[in-house]
Amino acid sequence: MATYFVWDEDFKLNVSRGKVRGAEALYKFGAVPQMSINTTGTVWDKNDTVYPWSSFDSAGVIVAAQANSSDNGKKVTVLGLDDDFNETSEEFTLSSSGTVTGTVLFRRIYRAYITEGVANVGTVTFTKGGVDVLLITAGRAQTLMAIYTVPAGYTGYIYQGVASAEAGADATGDLFVRRYGESAFRIGHSFEVSGTGGDYNYSFSFPVQIPEKSDIDVRMTTRANNGRYTAAFDILLVQEAIEIDNNNNPGG
Repeated sequence: MATYFVWDEDFKLNVSRGKVRGAEALYKFGAVPQMSINTTGTVWDKNDTVYPWSSFDSAGVIVAAQANSSDNGKKVTVLGLDDDFNETSEEFTLSSSGTVTGTVLFRRIYRAYITEGVANVGTVTFTKGGVDVLLITAGRAQTLMAIYTVPAGYTGYIYQGVASAEAGADATGDLFVRRYGESAFRIGHSFEVSGTGGDYNYSFSFPVQIPEKSDIDVRMTTRANNGRYTAAFDILLVQEAIEIDNNNNPGG
């Protein structure tokens, strides 16, 4: 028996307020500090690098690298998915005297932020198997990662995508999706972005459906000048067996 929620003029606000059972809104945004010319990379905190998804072919712990002395003792929360693709998290206390190894087995990670202490003075780095998988750029206090994986038991619906380029920079952007069970990332949306042309902004007439456990990765392929690029997308997560009712039937 499906559970219904009502789609009306207050629906979006009520989702954001957490008052619609089985629905959750997520604003995912990222920025790459300075992409090189003729390079393809994910829009995240590391330049000229496609996100290392293969590091999460199996679940495992992540490691906080030795921190800047000014960041010693600050706490960082990491958000991700466990081996069953259910949401999970872990809090780390940064150390300037050595690395800190976590205990949670992550199958995916998609965000980290400072939860105790002022913004980070140095770049905060997390690795898995010796590979950088999370970076918090100095002064930002949170990751900037235009990647995401839809949790188990949910379907994602992308409503809107935006992107920008630093003045003088120019690139082709691609929203890649790897559906669960497939090995290849496929282009789900492609766009052009230029610093002289202004922001790119696209609202999908019909939201793009992303199945559970599927990966999303926004990448840029640059053409002119080193530059900073940003990308973001709005995604609605709906639990399976939940249906939208446009006729205002009562729902759970």
